[in-house]
Amino acid sequence: MRNIVKSLLAVTLITGFASCTDEQDLKFADNAAEFRILSPVSGEGVILSPETPTNPGLSMTWEDMDYGTPTEVSYTVQVDNSGDNFDTPIDLVTTTNTYVTVTSDALNGASSAAGLVPFTQGGLEIRVRATVGTTGSEEKFSDVITYLVTPYSTDLPKLAVPGNHQGWNPPTAPRVASSGFGATDYEGYIWLDGGFKFVAPDPAGNFNWGNDDYGDDGTFSGVLALTGESDITATAGYYRVRANTNTLLYSIEPTTWGIVGAATPGGWDASTPLTYNATTKKWEGTVVLTAGEYKFRANNAWSINLGGDPDEDGSMNYDGPNLSVATGGTYNVVLDLSNPRQYTSSATAQ
Repeated sequence: MRNIVKSLLAVTLITGFASCTDEQDLKFADNAAEFRILSPVSGEGVILSPETPTNPGLSMTWEDMDYGTPTEVSYTVQVDNSGDNFDTPIDLVTTTNTYVTVTSDALNGASSAAGLVPFTQGGLEIRVRATVGTTGSEEKFSDVITYLVTPYSTDLPKLAVPGNHQGWNPPTAPRVASSGFGATDYEGYIWLDGGFKFVAPDPAGNFNWGNDDYGDDGTFSGVLALTGESDITATAGYYRVRANTNTLLYSIEPTTWGIVGAATPGGWDASTPLTYNATTKKWEGTVVLTAGEYKFRANNAWSINLGGDPDEDGSMNYDGPNLSVATGGTYNVVLDLSNPRQYTSSATAQ
């Protein structure tokens, strides 16, 4: 009799424990209600600017996710391109609060990763993912809002220049760059050898055949044609390459580069020539300099010359201020024109 009582008590305890466990599980499982984003609301938006990267780009608040039992909740703000249905959501920020402020710079990066086009308003879908504590369990989602974002880019728009000089391969072709967004005045310095064309990027920024491409209109007089059948041609040499996709004009100007100025052997009257290095794509030379000023110029003439500009990001500018060396000696002089519109130089004492 005593054993029977013990067995019944054990069964009762086990059943009771199981019931409590099931009840605890049900508190999580039964509460499937979504929580809501309180602000902003769909249709609101922001225009982001590279001038104010730390300004708020997005300020959000949302309801608590109630799991039916006291527990710490982690919230992750997720974004995706409008219409993508969060196939590949981007995690923006994680917090245990029900509010967050995201800087313009961070939102801009997420917007670009989601495929929004710089300087063009696009819809960014936003939701909040809730999980229990730090375990990532019991995943729940808020409603979805559409936030209208105009992102920016600090990269200049570019065209690829594929051709005989590099195997007609747009993804690996050298580039020419415009002077800014909205501008169509592309420029760069490229070693050419035979036929070539200009290829525009697709919306994702990739350069491939099948995108818009520009060739000669058939007159070989500096006029471009969209999907032109004629290649532009150049004899082997290093060129200043310019193209305008609005006026449909292009030019190629052969250049050789040198260093000129009071610090150089030829003074301000004659350039000391540099040699093009096809491997590094830079102009290089070992030059004996005296303390003084100098600049770089093409074709031993002043129509194309580059100097420094301390107000800029380290790149040189046409007709810019003179550069200088403080002490005389033998210098390794390098002029790098391979990055379009971001031309740099160095003079390193040997």
